[in-house]
Amino acid sequence: MDKFQQLVDFVNSLETDFHKFYEKGQAAAGTRVRKGLSELRKMCQDVRKNVQDVKAERKAAKSGGM
Repeated sequence: MDKFQQLVDFVNSLETDFHKFYEKGQAAAGTRVRKGLSELRKMCQDVRKNVQDVKAERKAAKSGGM
């Protein structure tokens, strides 16, 4: 669950820049939002890889235990 909380915290950290870009029209905040979303994408890809690795380990352990 730590990985989930990291994702939630990261998304929440982008809130101010979203507000500045969409509500106040600050272009620099849009750049920060785009950079943050790119980082979020990388974090999500890492989590997806980790999930796949854990699934494979569990399957191997289950197969090997018989």
